[in-house]
This record gives sequence, structure tokens and C-alpha cells, in this order.
Amino acid sequence: MRVDVRASWDRARYQGLHPDRHLPSVALTDDALRRRREEDPMGIVWPVLQTVLGSAASEPGHILFVGDVQGHLLWVHGDVPTRRAAERAHLVEGARWSEAGAGTNGVGTALALGKPFQVRGAEHYLSLAVEYTCTAAPIRDPVSGAVVGVVDVTCRRRDSRPLALSLVTAAARLAEAHLAERARRRDAEARARYVDRISARSPDMNALLSPDGRVLHAEPQGWLPRVWSSPLIEGPTELPDGRPVILERLSADGLFTVRAPRHGTPYTPTAHVTALGRDRALLDLDGVTHQLGARHSELLVLLLAHPAGLTAAALAEEIYGSEGKAVTVRAELARLRRMLGYRLAANPYRITSSLTADFQQLRNQVDASRLLPSSQAPGIIRLRSRLPQHRHEAD
Repeated sequence: MRVDVRASWDRARYQGLHPDRHLPSVALTDDALRRRREEDPMGIVWPVLQTVLGSAASEPGHILFVGDVQGHLLWVHGDVPTRRAAERAHLVEGARWSEAGAGTNGVGTALALGKPFQVRGAEHYLSLAVEYTCTAAPIRDPVSGAVVGVVDVTCRRRDSRPLALSLVTAAARLAEAHLAERARRRDAEARARYVDRISARSPDMNALLSPDGRVLHAEPQGWLPRVWSSPLIEGPTELPDGRPVILERLSADGLFTVRAPRHGTPYTPTAHVTALGRDRALLDLDGVTHQLGARHSELLVLLLAHPAGLTAAALAEEIYGSEGKAVTVRAELARLRRMLGYRLAANPYRITSSLTADFQQLRNQVDASRLLPSSQAPGIIRLRSRLPQHRHEAD
């Protein structure tokens, strides 16, 4: 017995699998299988693999499998008589053919070893699979190098071809090239969309990070390592050399920006809102001033006035009255968050970092009508009615 096969059998015995009394479980069915197909990276490369290997899998006695990194078979392609025969061994969509679920087999052992592998006939751990030869190759993420799935061509032992392993390996490399090209396009789109924005906010030192921490753009070039080594958590943090930086999420899909002052420049994060005597509030973030639109001005003032936070529905009523719609407020807050970054949290919506405002800092009574004077939002009107009395009591 080959060394890799012997080691795989040992792993199967350790899992407690019995060669003659075990069937792989069909773990994914119906909606669960559909969701996994939609969310898994293999959904991106399935059309490529079907094009490359579809003709081989269409030959009598052959089946094409594409599985996820856990060994679930997400797609099964082959002629009807062969598929029906394979069903008796649970070689079906949704079945779990990892080594832990099925012992030594093409899908599971290729995933376990992280390399292309062929399991021939009696090398299978389960007796029900000994009539098959399974040839599989793992598919790796081109950026991280991690295994993300597997492709397998299975046939009856008598139909096995000498070049099967080379063919399946070549198909896996083509799938990886497809993932790499998609990643390059995604990175280019992110740079085109966000680089100008982050440069305007922090012209001295800034960077754009991918969801997995890769530096897609840095200004000046080289001030960050190629990969962010710490967890991607929003807020103030430090680089390994002690330099303070701010990490902020740019979008729901996980893009981040990093910004910092130049070496030797004192760093004191500041965030201040000026709303008295202005129809549109001014937002000063680390020395960069933004003039907010009327609606964003109202939202920010109301969030500052309610430090415990407000739901989207409550904010909608504060802004628009009883006819307000939460979906409208959520869209406005998503745009506001592009400026506030980590300072604006959700569930409920609230300000989570130090953010001062002129109407909160005055120690004496003020003319309440000066707070966003043109605003007719019900919540702003109520806030104006409370402001002088509130300030007087605070004194």
C-alpha cells in the first residue's frame, strides 16, 4: 500500500469509521445546498471546470464532482446511468466526502494532503467505493494560498485513464487562474472607487486595505508592509513600530482605510461638529472640514443628542415625522458613515467615539433657534425646545 494511502487509512480508523458499515452523510440538502453554492468560491469556478472537464465527465462511466473545502459535493455532473449507480454510494450533491466523513477517497484525501491525488479501487477505505477510481485536485485561493475547494473526476476502475491526474490538475490550475483574474479586477475596482476619497481625507499618509488585509494602495508607497498583520478592527491602533494610525471600514464588503500623520508630527484625533447658526453643519475630522448636507446635519445632531442610540425607525420619525421610512434613513446613514467611519455604529445607530459639538459644549443658555435654524425636522424642533432649559439645569 502506498505511504499516503496507509496514512489516510490510519486517519479513517482514528475517526471510528467502519469500512463495511458506513455511508457518507448527505449533509446539505435543498436550501442549504443552494446557499452554499451561491456563497462558496467554487460557485465562481464551476462554469470553468464544467467547460474544461465536462466532455470527459460525459463519457459513459465518468462523473465530475466539485466540492467545497469541507468536502461537501456541491455539483455532480455525468451521464444518468452512472450517476444512478453512484447514488448507492452516496456520491450525490450535498454528501460529505471529506476523510472524516468517508475515509480515503479522491475528494477527501486530496483536501487532506493539499495536493492532487488519485485513489484507485481497493485503496478506498469504504467497501462501497472500491469499484471506482477517483482523481482529484485541490483548488487554492490565489491570494492567500489556502485551499478553498476541490475538483474530482471519478470513473469505474476499468475505465480509468493514464492522463486523468494531469487533466484534473490542469483544470484546477485554470480555476485558480480564474480566481486570480477576478481578484485583480476586484482590487482595481476598489482602487478606482476609493483612492481619491481616502487621499482627500488624509493627504499625507493613507492606505487602502482589502478584506483579507492586503495593501491595495499606499501613499506614500511603502509606508506599510504589503499585508496588514493585525486583526482588522476599526478605531485607533498602532503599527508594530509604535506609530499611531486610524483603521476604518469603507464598505460592507470589508474594504478598510488606514491613515496616519507623517513621522514626527504629533497626532491628536479630533472630531467636532459646528451646528449653531448654520443650516448645514460643519464636521471637522482630524483637521479636515466637511460641510454636511441638510439631512446629514440633522441626523448627526440627533445622534449626538441621544448618546444611547436610536433605531432607524426612531430616526425616521425624528426626521420625517410619523410618515418617515426606516429604509430611507438607513441609506442616508450609509452615506454619512463614509465620513464618520468607525465612529458611527449600528443596532442601534449611535456615535461610539469622542465627537464634540458646539451646542453641547456651551455652559450658558443659548438661543435655541440657532441650532440648524432652517431645519423643520420634528426631532430638531423638539431638541431646540429642550436646549436652553437643559443647559440651564446643567449649570
